Amino acid sequence: MNYSITKKLITGISATALLLAAGIPAAMAEEEVPSAEASVSFYSAYIWRGFGLSDDSMVIQPSMTVGYKGFAMNLWGNLDTDYYAEDTTKYNETDITLSYDGAYEKLGYGAGYIYYALDGTDDTQEIYGTLSYDMLLSPTLAFYYDVDYFSGAYYITFDISHSFTIAENYTLDLGALVSYLDDSEDYDAFHNGVVSASMTFPLGKYFSLTPEVNYSFSLSSDAEDYIKAGSADDDDNYIYGGATLSIAF
Repeated sequence: MNYSITKKLITGISATALLLAAGIPAAMAEEEVPSAEASVSFYSAYIWRGFGLSDDSMVIQPSMTVGYKGFAMNLWGNLDTDYYAEDTTKYNETDITLSYDGAYEKLGYGAGYIYYALDGTDDTQEIYGTLSYDMLLSPTLAFYYDVDYFSGAYYITFDISHSFTIAENYTLDLGALVSYLDDSEDYDAFHNGVVSASMTFPLGKYFSLTPEVNYSFSLSSDAEDYIKAGSADDDDNYIYGGATLSIAF
């Protein structure tokens, strides 16, 4: 991917601001230590908000996150092993996410900023907010708002999840999500749904392996046409899966 000077400035300024914000309570610096996690995921397809962004090819998605006192920065990428547009291996996306997450009693909340650095199309930026409640099924509401290329577009999700204990240190995690999308032009509808299942296997003290399977599908006839038009393979529902290898400190 080609990075412009503007992208580098945005990345550097954002990262610096995050570190400064996380370091404000200097007197408490010794009471908590930063966390770090790195992972690489291997999936049978790249599905984003219902759209199929790969075509009969495996994708590899590396990710790295550092966090401190609720603040975090994540760097994520996508490598398509058989990129449909040029029929060649292609690293075509890098996302930078800055976020803060906290909780008040059982109410969880979060806010963040995402920069989408895309190859072959214009970059864009989003801000988002989340609310969750610590109860059965852990209901979570999220709102994403585009402030750049797709200015005014928004995407709302509501999801539930539950973990079933299989054995000591092993849980089966199930989830379901529904969404609503407004592209700020001529489309607004209940968009896509996702059901998912995963299970994490610890590998020693720091490593873990998480296989998963997902099913994404359109929620309305308008969504069916819209998702097909925006997908690489002209489809609107997908069964896909893979595994993620993670290391956390």
